[in-house]
Amino acid sequence: MNPKVDAYLNEVQKWKQELEQLREIVLDCGLVEELKWKTPCYMFQKSNIILLGAFKDFCIISFLKGALLSDTESILTKMGENTQAARVVKFTSAKEIKKLNAILKAYIFEAIEIEKAGLKVEPKKQSEYNVPEELQNQFKQNPDFKKAFDALTPGRQRGYLLYFCDSKQSKTREARIEKYLSRIMQGKGLNDCVCGLSKKMPNCDGSHKFLKTV
Repeated sequence: MNPKVDAYLNEVQKWKQELEQLREIVLDCGLVEELKWKTPCYMFQKSNIILLGAFKDFCIISFLKGALLSDTESILTKMGENTQAARVVKFTSAKEIKKLNAILKAYIFEAIEIEKAGLKVEPKKQSEYNVPEELQNQFKQNPDFKKAFDALTPGRQRGYLLYFCDSKQSKTREARIEKYLSRIMQGKGLNDCVCGLSKKMPNCDGSHKFLKTV
């Protein structure tokens, strides 16, 4: 047991008992425990396999390559519509976890075998992502903008497409595209630094917030 995870569980205000149960199940499977991204993380030969997490309405065990699991019991779900690799099991009581004890261990051992085999989740192809109508209209009106967007790395393009499509309102999609048009023309990604002050280049670390306005 990692003392950093002990400290994490001592500070958890909700789902503590459930998380402790999940922790015991995972550790019984021989994984190494660390605290990463401020959450319990379980590793096999330095590869991240599982995360535990607490949310307002439930707690989870997350299989980072869950898309590759056979899921014979149909208990895995996506946390978000655009989630590709990870799959989670949500819990709202210790009783539910106890009931799935053996099944969870079977899933964990399968996840370990997947890691041993070096299997990876194939990312979605760029052509499979939805390009919203509002963005297509901008491309037609501004060929230079389309050229700049096409010049972005696939990862940056995906980031924008997911963000633009995340809104159900057409006006909101249009506003988001307009807001980030200049950034795209500069060849910057959604979370890239544009002020030049970030200490975590090319990512933005919020340093721009300390700029004094005249």
